[in-house]
Amino acid sequence: MQQPLTKVLLKIFAGGFYQVHAGILFFVFFIMVGTVPGNMLISYHESLMLAMTSSPVMLALVIGGWLIYIFKSWHYVGTQLFAPDKQFLFYSSTALSPAEQHKSWCYTQAAILAPVIIYALLAVGVGMAHHFYILPVVIVLFLTAMIWCSALIYARLINGLIDGSKQSLLLRWSSKWRKPYFSLYVYHIFDDKKVPYFITKGLSWLIISGVFYLFADVSTDIRVAGIAILAVITAHVVLIFEERRFEETKLSFTRNLPIGRFKLFLNFSGVYFFLLLPESVWLFCRFRPLMAVELLLAGLSIAMLFHSLLYWFGLNMDKYLQWILGLFIVLFWIIMFHLLWLLIPLNLITAYLFFYNNYYKHEGVVSEKV
Repeated sequence: MQQPLTKVLLKIFAGGFYQVHAGILFFVFFIMVGTVPGNMLISYHESLMLAMTSSPVMLALVIGGWLIYIFKSWHYVGTQLFAPDKQFLFYSSTALSPAEQHKSWCYTQAAILAPVIIYALLAVGVGMAHHFYILPVVIVLFLTAMIWCSALIYARLINGLIDGSKQSLLLRWSSKWRKPYFSLYVYHIFDDKKVPYFITKGLSWLIISGVFYLFADVSTDIRVAGIAILAVITAHVVLIFEERRFEETKLSFTRNLPIGRFKLFLNFSGVYFFLLLPESVWLFCRFRPLMAVELLLAGLSIAMLFHSLLYWFGLNMDKYLQWILGLFIVLFWIIMFHLLWLLIPLNLITAYLFFYNNYYKHEGVVSEKV
C-alpha cells in the first residue's frame, strides 16, 4: 500500500513532469514508432534492443541519452520543490523518517523514468533471450543506482532548510584563508552542493569502471579512455550548470571588476581542474604521463565548452541538455575516428569564442521555463 507522501509526490512531480514535457515525449515516441513502417516495427526495435545488450558502444550512446533525461528530471523536481505552492512539503514530508522519505522519492523517480525503465526491461529480456548477460545486468544496475541517487538528492533538498545555516567544516577552517576567484565555487560545493558532488563522483567511478570492464580487451586504446572521459564530463553537466548559476546569482558583480576575459577564462578552467582532481589522479595512475595529460586536457576542454555554451543562450536547462546530447554524439564519433588530439584546441577555441563574445552581452537571467 502506498504511503500518503508517495501519492502526493507522484501526483505533483511525476504527473507534473509528464504534463510539462508531453510535447518532447510525444516527439521521441513518434521518432521511435511513427517513423518505422508498421510491418518492421517489432523487428526494428528487437534489433535495437539486441544492439544495446550486445554492443558496449551502442549501450554507451544509449546511457548518454538516458543521463540527459535523468538530469532533466533532477532540474524539474529541484525547481518545482522551491515553487511557492510546494512549500508545504518542507513542513509535512520532513515529519517522516529519512528512510520513508527516501522510499517515496524512489517511487516518484521510478515513475518519472517509467518510459526508460519499460524500454530498458524489454531490452534486458531480449538480451537474455539471446544469451547476453553482462550488459543487461549493467543496465539494471545503472537504472537502480540512478533511482536511488535521485531519491537521495530530492530528500536532501527538501531537508535542507533544517540545517541550512550550518557551514561545512572546510568553510569554518578556511574562514581566514585567502580565496582566489577560481576557488569560490569549489568552496560553495563543499558548503551547499556536497550531495550532488559526491553522487557525480560516484557516477564517474561507475562510468570509468564500466567502460574499462566492457572494453577490457582494448583497454590500452586511447579511444576507450577518451570515451570514458567524455562520459565523465557529461556526468558533470549538473555541476557545470550550477557553476554558471552560482556565477550569475552570487558573483555577478565581477563584470564590473578590472579582470580581463582571458584571465576569467583561465579561472574557470581552474574551477574544473579542481573538480576533476579525483579523475586526474586516476589518469596519472593508469596511463603514461603524456597520455594522461592529453586525456586531462581533453576533459577540461569539453568541460569549458559545456560551460561556455551557457553564456550564449543563458541558464535554460531545456536548451542546454539538447545541446549536450548533440555534442556528446558529435564528440563521441570524433574520438572514435582517432581525433582526440584535435578536440583539445577545437574545444578550447570554440569555448573561448563563446565566452569572449557573450560574457558582457548576456544578462545571465535564469530561465523560468522548466
